[in-house]
Order: sequence, then structure tokens, then C-alpha cells
Amino acid sequence: MEPFSFTISGIAYQLHELPAADRTLLDAAKAMTANAYAPYSQFHVGAALRLANGKVVEGSNQENAAYPSGLCAERVAIFAASSQYPGMTVEAMAIAVSTKKFDVIEPLSPCGSCRQVLMEYRHRQQSPMRIMLSGTGDTVWVFEDVSALLPFAFNADGLKNRDKA
Repeated sequence: MEPFSFTISGIAYQLHELPAADRTLLDAAKAMTANAYAPYSQFHVGAALRLANGKVVEGSNQENAAYPSGLCAERVAIFAASSQYPGMTVEAMAIAVSTKKFDVIEPLSPCGSCRQVLMEYRHRQQSPMRIMLSGTGDTVWVFEDVSALLPFAFNADGLKNRDKA
């Protein structure tokens, strides 16, 4: 048995330290939290992504009484971008959260399903996807690539038959 480890690297910025383009994207994600349909959890998530053509596509979480039927903000945004701008590279995504139930000062990471979906798109586009995470405080976590959030991502390579007997 041999132990191993890995490091996840990101940068914690204060809001005022973000470059203007990142701040604009984060502001769009924060604004989208108001559009969330979250009558059950009261947990509002907004996402905004910037495409290589400069377009910004937004999404908010959409709940349903049959919980598996809802959809997270990150997937709403990336699926909308893929359907409206097929094949266009996603350069960056900002994700913001808010709730009146408790303070969400620190940034929160996307759920596992969203991480997997983001990695699918990252794998497909073969270029980094910058991710910014924000709570209601002044700290923003920035990762130069979404792969930092899912270091052991499953992708289509795992579906290939490697036994060519």
C-alpha cells in the first residue's frame, strides 16, 4: 500500500480585488438568485457563464415538489448555453448563493451532479473553464479550471473498452 495525496489550488479574492469582467459575471450570478424558484429549500442559487463569443448566459435553481425533478442553477445555465450556442466554449462561470434562513457568508461549492456536468463540458471543449464561487460575504473563491472541483472526474474515456483481446 502506498499513500498518495493531491492539492486543490484556488485563490480567495475580496470582491474589490476581482478583475472587472469577473465582477460583472459575479454580479449577474448574484442577480439571478432573485429568479430562483426555491419554495421548499428557500436556498437561492444563481449562475452566469461567459462564452468565448462574449455572450453571458444565466440560470437559477428551479425546484419541484418531486425533488429529483428540479434543476440546479449551474446546469440550467450550461444547458441553456449549449442549446443556444452549440459548440461555443465556456470561458468562465460565476455561482452565487443566498437564503433568508441562515447566513451563507463563505462561498459554497456546486453539488456533485453539477461538478460532473461542468466537467463533461470542460472535457468536450478541451480548454479550461474558470469558476468563481460566492456566498453573501466579500470573499470569492476562484479556480482557474473547474477540474479543481472534481479531481477524479469520470468522463467518456472510462466507457471505452480497453481490453482488445
